Order: sequence, then C-alpha cells, then structure tokens
Amino acid sequence: MDTKLTLKLNQDSILQAKNYVAEKGISLSKLVENFFDSISLQSAEMSTTPQYSALVQELAGIITLPTDFDEKREYAGYKTAGIIVQTPETFLIASGLV
Repeated sequence: MDTKLTLKLNQDSILQAKNYVAEKGISLSKLVENFFDSISLQSAEMSTTPQYSALVQELAGIITLPTDFDEKREYAGYKTAGIIVQTPETFLIASGLV
C-alpha cells in the first residue's frame, strides 16, 4: 500500500535528486523507496534469513535454467575465453540469460 510522505530538504539537494532521477528515468518516490529498502536491508544483515531489495524480489524467478545447468562450468568458460565478469548480474547478461 502506498502512503504519502512529506520531507523537508535543502533546495539544492532536491534539485540534484530531480536531475538524478530524470537521468535514470525513475521517479523521486522510487529513489527514496529504494534508499529506505537498502538501509532496512543493512540493518537486517544480522538475520540468518537472506533479505533482498524490492527490485531483486521482483526479478526473482524470471529466469528459468535447465536442471543440468552448471554455473561454475559456464563461469569458468567465460574466464578462459578472456571475458571479464565482475558480478553475477554481469555474468547473466554476458551469458545471454537475461
């Protein structure tokens, strides 16, 4: 459920935030929501249950891999081919899985 929130901020900060969201193509509300989600995730780090951002939760399950898919073998193949993969997300993109 969405709820309205009023914030009192420095005018320069507001202008910078508006410029940032315009470049990124997202709303200011979404930026603030993502920030709040990220700080709540940081406080939940002590939890044994993994916590994911709203974006990750939204994207979870959209990729279906074959049951015999071997991530380590695929990753090793990219490393030996000279392709630099820095994160799991870039691996998925580089492998054409996203």
